[in-house]
Amino acid sequence: MNPAYLDHAATTPVRKEVRAVMEPYALGAFGNASSTHRWGQVARAALENARAEIAESLGAQPSEIRFIRGGTESDNLALIGSYRAQRESSDGRAPSVVVTAVEHSAVLETAAYLETSEGASLTTLPVSPDGTVDLSALEPAIADGPATVSMMWVNNETGIILPVGEATQRAHRLGALMHTDACQALGKVRVHVGDVPVDLLTATAHKINGPKGMGLLFVREGTSLHPLIHGGSQERALRPGTEDIAGAVGLATAVRLAVEEQAEKALRLVGIRDNLEEGLQVTIPGLRVNCAEAERACHVSSLGIPNVSDASGLLMALDLEGIAVSGGSACHSGSGKGSHVIGALYGEDDPMATVRVSFGLGTSEADIEHALEVLPRVVNRMTAGE
Repeated sequence: MNPAYLDHAATTPVRKEVRAVMEPYALGAFGNASSTHRWGQVARAALENARAEIAESLGAQPSEIRFIRGGTESDNLALIGSYRAQRESSDGRAPSVVVTAVEHSAVLETAAYLETSEGASLTTLPVSPDGTVDLSALEPAIADGPATVSMMWVNNETGIILPVGEATQRAHRLGALMHTDACQALGKVRVHVGDVPVDLLTATAHKINGPKGMGLLFVREGTSLHPLIHGGSQERALRPGTEDIAGAVGLATAVRLAVEEQAEKALRLVGIRDNLEEGLQVTIPGLRVNCAEAERACHVSSLGIPNVSDASGLLMALDLEGIAVSGGSACHSGSGKGSHVIGALYGEDDPMATVRVSFGLGTSEADIEHALEVLPRVVNRMTAGE
């Protein structure tokens, strides 16, 4: 049987429509969008058309879309940029930062940096396995001055959908900015900045079958940010440097297709996810579907495997059998650390080994049948001590 790639939450293959629109700018139209001659203007037109296409897909204005080099940089720019702008406007008083315990490390580590190095008052909101976030802690955390709240739209390890809409209402009522990392949400749930009026939104291309190293930051008009790097005036001087035209047009097409196909894709992937989970609960005694009671996005299934002490060995054994999955966020694979998300949800001493299975464009029923045959066999072998 062909190998089954079931790690789409880590990264996705670039789809043919994206490759097709990128090719002319990767191989032929090489102009610098800041140049005034015809080569530069061809590049400028492509860049602005891409910006407008993304804005339309997200319900934004073109001027609110900034091209950024991926999700991690976008998260950093949102948090550090807003913190420094707020500190400057409040005569040096340290603003507050609020995050949830299950954020991506790009948010958690940035928030920790702001606390330890720049004096931020940091509050971390607990999250329950049923997806409940303790929003009661928001008011005391942000009531006394400028603040930024960062809550991911969909968790990358478990697929839980966090209450970004409610958090946005509460944050705005108290005068705080609202940022969301929507890298795992775009294309899986409806993401529209008119419906959920966040101030800042992060997305990245490689989670939606676009090119690696290209992302965006939505910055609502009137939101002040300080740049992290300095140089030219590109992206309204918020992200200076010569623009990646091929990456921008690829991102725009990936965003448009992800949004257009979202409802149909979600319906298909929920069926695939449920089929996998129901089958494994029969064949692996004691298996836990992490956050099964929460509202979840369609493309992630996080599984707690009992009686397996070597989680890395389990993933390697599955790879040898032709199954590509992960233990959690790809950013921390090989670090030797357990998942901070599972630790926050189930406790640091949770005895289960975690396997994250994630689906996307190209995932087939045959892939799921392969996983349903291989995973129980590998688990049985490992628990038997073979």
